[in-house]
Amino acid sequence: MPTFMAIRRAEPTAAAPGPGGPDGPAPASAATPRSRVEVLRRHRRWLLPLIVAVLLAQMAAAMITTAVQQTPTIDEPVYVGTAEVYLEQRDLRYNTEHPPLGKLIIASGLAFTDVRLDPGFTGDQTALGRHVLYEAGNDPWRVMLFARLPVIALTLLFGLVVFAFARDLVGAVGGVAALALYAFSPDVIAHGSLATLDVPAAGFLLTSVWLFWRARGAPFRYLPLAGLALGAALATRMNTLAAVPVLLLLAAWSFWSARRTPGLDPGRRGTLRLIAYGVMAAAGVALVAVTVVWASYLVVDPRPPWTTPRNVPDIGGKRGLVTDWLPVPEPYRDGMRIQFGIEYSTQGGGFLFGRRYFGSLWYYLPAAVLVKTPLGMLALWAAGAVAVLTARRLRLAAPYLLLLPAVLMAVLLDGSRGFGVRYAIFLPMFLAVAAAGVLVHRRRWVYGMTAALVVFVAVSSLRTFPYYLPYSNEAFGGTAKTHLHLHDSNVDWGQDLGRLADHLRRHYADERVWLAYKGSGVPSYYGIDARDPFKAKPEDVRGLLVISNSAVAKAEPGGPLEALAESSRPIDQVGHSITIYRRE
Repeated sequence: MPTFMAIRRAEPTAAAPGPGGPDGPAPASAATPRSRVEVLRRHRRWLLPLIVAVLLAQMAAAMITTAVQQTPTIDEPVYVGTAEVYLEQRDLRYNTEHPPLGKLIIASGLAFTDVRLDPGFTGDQTALGRHVLYEAGNDPWRVMLFARLPVIALTLLFGLVVFAFARDLVGAVGGVAALALYAFSPDVIAHGSLATLDVPAAGFLLTSVWLFWRARGAPFRYLPLAGLALGAALATRMNTLAAVPVLLLLAAWSFWSARRTPGLDPGRRGTLRLIAYGVMAAAGVALVAVTVVWASYLVVDPRPPWTTPRNVPDIGGKRGLVTDWLPVPEPYRDGMRIQFGIEYSTQGGGFLFGRRYFGSLWYYLPAAVLVKTPLGMLALWAAGAVAVLTARRLRLAAPYLLLLPAVLMAVLLDGSRGFGVRYAIFLPMFLAVAAAGVLVHRRRWVYGMTAALVVFVAVSSLRTFPYYLPYSNEAFGGTAKTHLHLHDSNVDWGQDLGRLADHLRRHYADERVWLAYKGSGVPSYYGIDARDPFKAKPEDVRGLLVISNSAVAKAEPGGPLEALAESSRPIDQVGHSITIYRRE
């Protein structure tokens, strides 16, 4: 709160002329407030950059600490192995379901370390990740850190976008508030510290929207840049395709807003001309975005032709038509077909609030967001959204800040991705900016309330350090209880295998260990000497039974794993994602 008020007081204000007139002498008592304003102005020159630097520094420290301590999550080895193939073999045959740019970002880190890859390797992408990390003589700790560092750097840069966007809307105080919400978001920290695609794709979308907003004043400067950012999002993850219609409408609207004269009726012909120009601007943005997508593929492998992999399903109907008609490379189309095939598959089911379900639940993601978002952040999101919709000064920003997240969320509700809030990682980015909208009401109590809620968010986030992935807010019992409500990347994505190894060495060095691990790591590499409980009779499984919490959550009712867990006594936790049981 003192920081917010200090920045607010440092805002430039007009000084009233003294009693001697504009040029006459002023008494000493009148000079004091003016000199105080000048001092505050000078302080603001370094105070604002300092606050921004401190917020980003704590975020960087949290992400780097997390990156150093966590072993590979389930998806990371595939991306890392594919990125190394891009570097060494310039081949697109792995991980077709995702475009190349995100993996090229990961590869930019791998280029600074000596990763070995057997040129004769012929396995699938899962085996490729295991080969690169555990079988080719590489140090998986070092490889994963270098793979994660570029994503960490990009996450910090997106923090600057959050700050700049909010500052454009409501000033420096709003920029600081928005950045604080972003920098202390447990979900952004958790996924921004991983070599995955979720945060880069969402951050590129946010950047494109911010540039569209700025294009309302300078369309020829910002629309091409917005097209580049949109293209980067499309070249990182397929699910960003749902954003294209909304963003092209924003491109046309931004051009319209920039060219029309307020208060002047352009007439029918003038209106039609502005509409035509807006459509042309949107088409130009689309052309730039498609060019970026093509470039991301050609940078990896410019050699035709492309051979469609065997795992690509045949997609018919409207989705098939859209896939066939999009002006994108053929590997991109095949990736879309794979993604549509995943959407059609609802066999896996999920786990929500202690109940295993089959198929898909439309409310899974909203419920997961409710559990995994700090309470103060939820309050500011709601208040900010109301302010954006109701305050006259911010009403024009509503389509930019709220429409795209609403559309993306609606698309997700219709899908079958009940695996984690990472699919909705755009929410803490866009809604951090929207939350700053409350400060459009320049009243002391608003500043005080906002500061108090931001501090509440910061405390909640710092309390979970360094276990950001399994975070849940206080209303749901905190981080230690997340596994009772959610599963998969919300809590246990295989990230704590290294911590488990250290914990067993320190506390259970001479005990027999039975391990049911859900993840992509190799336990023996980390020194875990464990037996498989499924290869023994239940009565022979004695000693320590170690089970990933996601494995327990998805255990088949009445199946062997559920029976083992229910007949054992939980005695310890590792990283809030792995439970250690005692079996007598």
